[in-house]
Amino acid sequence: QVQLVESGGGLVQAGGSLRLTCTASGRTFDSYAVGWFRQAPGKEREFVAAVSWSGKRTYYTDSVKGRFTISRDDGKNMVTLQMNILKPEDTAVYYCNVDGSSFRSGATMDARDYVYWGQGTQVTVSS
Repeated sequence: QVQLVESGGGLVQAGGSLRLTCTASGRTFDSYAVGWFRQAPGKEREFVAAVSWSGKRTYYTDSVKGRFTISRDDGKNMVTLQMNILKPEDTAVYYCNVDGSSFRSGATMDARDYVYWGQGTQVTVSS
């Protein structure tokens, strides 16, 4: 069983930055892709970014490309989402999640493939 804890959310003005971290306990996730999803009020949960188990491949939804960077540090059992040039439309609860399949080639953007989810961290971007 993996427990995921997200942190780093908060209130920031448009154009600002936040750094979200996801720390795992219970077991390591160095053999699994890790992703971030977000859910805004009244909207469906959407894929934001993912990093492959090797750390060599990263994936982003179009709306955050060039602004967000996902990275992993398996020595610390941690994944980070650096968010720059934040926009009001980035406001959402952000969730960290771990792929249910080990050693997947690349990473999946389908929430159904992720089996471990954190409790989420709120990101609010004011205009």
